[in-house]
Amino acid sequence: MVEAKHKRVRIPAKQGKEFVLKQAYDHNVRFIRLWFSDILGSLKSFAITIAELEEVMEDGAGFDGSAIEGFARSGESDMRAVPDPSTFQILPWRPRENAVARMFADIVDVNGNPFIGDPRRCLKRNVKKATELGYTFYVGPELEFFYFQDVESVKTLDQGGYFDLTPLDVASDLRRETVLTLEEMGIGVETSHHEAAPSQHEIDLRYTDALTMADNAMTYRLVVKEIALKNGVYATFMPKPLKQRNGSGMHVHFSLFKGDRNVFYDKNDRNHLSRIAKRFIAGVLKRAREMSIVTDQWVNSYKRLTPGYEAPVHVFWAKRNQSALVRIPMYKQGHENSVRAELRSPDAACNPYLVFSLMLAAGLEGIKNGYELPESLENGFTVTEAERKKRGIEMLPQSLGEAIGIAQESRFLKDALGEHIYHSLIENKKMEWNEYCAEITDYELQKYLPIL
Repeated sequence: MVEAKHKRVRIPAKQGKEFVLKQAYDHNVRFIRLWFSDILGSLKSFAITIAELEEVMEDGAGFDGSAIEGFARSGESDMRAVPDPSTFQILPWRPRENAVARMFADIVDVNGNPFIGDPRRCLKRNVKKATELGYTFYVGPELEFFYFQDVESVKTLDQGGYFDLTPLDVASDLRRETVLTLEEMGIGVETSHHEAAPSQHEIDLRYTDALTMADNAMTYRLVVKEIALKNGVYATFMPKPLKQRNGSGMHVHFSLFKGDRNVFYDKNDRNHLSRIAKRFIAGVLKRAREMSIVTDQWVNSYKRLTPGYEAPVHVFWAKRNQSALVRIPMYKQGHENSVRAELRSPDAACNPYLVFSLMLAAGLEGIKNGYELPESLENGFTVTEAERKKRGIEMLPQSLGEAIGIAQESRFLKDALGEHIYHSLIENKKMEWNEYCAEITDYELQKYLPIL
């Protein structure tokens, strides 16, 4: 991770229908892709033509919701996607002649009521709770990923490490093209660099409000893959594709603002953290184990959350300890708005709408209930297990199966996600876990077949 300034992107004035129509006709847009997410964070899309655009912005476009993971049963299949005009962007990798644009869509039922299984709506609902308290929730994710030679293998492009430059970083031009494409789509980028593992990379998006950032993160993952494909390689956000190497996280920097004031900042605190910040962080720590089914939703996610690879294993916070679940980046005098915390457990293959929803819900719970932030742990690498137990420091789940068990007992998850997403997600994860448990792996064959 590189220390970034994390200047906020101000929320732009909302683009209206007339603006979108003018832009579409001025740039010869012929097709508009409506984007939305299933409960797992997979980007879904279908296209409409320019002739349908005006009507669709009024009434939405129909589709079969039963075909989308976690959306609806066959008897409730009729859904409509209503595009959000503020998200209109032309896709730079598509031909300029007969151009293609995209808009994120909110999902409604046939009667026009917001669909409770829509992850974007889930985030909007949690953001509304913060807004009613006068808060704006800002986030800045650091999404890591790997380039491989093709989708069939894990053959890396280089043997580089942190911040290496050419020839060890042969993907510099890929990152450059990705950053330029993101910026062309209105997505601010702070830094980009080679990460710790061979062929691993990171591009950090500029700090902005949670809903805009969730849309940006979804776009980011697609752009990374599109640019890789264009250049004949494969990009993956799989949490842990290489053994004995760092996995790919999505470290999320976060803070609360009231207007232009960062309410996480307190000049009189030794860590420059306000009481609101401490209670918010305490809420995130309290709910971290329950949140794991969302922050780390895949079987493979738990191969990343192991000691020795800069990923958190235990639930504690610190300023300098890179193994902390929540870290407080260094404060620079005169930059009060940069005071923030960083959640390090989410991986790059999560659903950002749901991750940001849970972070915000946990933090607001901490503020409401006055949760006390425990002491920081700056020497987590050397503290013994007995000392951790004495201080009541819990472990994150060590498998998807354990995360499911914790989630099934969580009233917090049910309230923050809504019952529809909560039950759909748990059923989906149970199926994945059962399928994994039934598999015979190469490890088992190599270890046991010759001796048993």
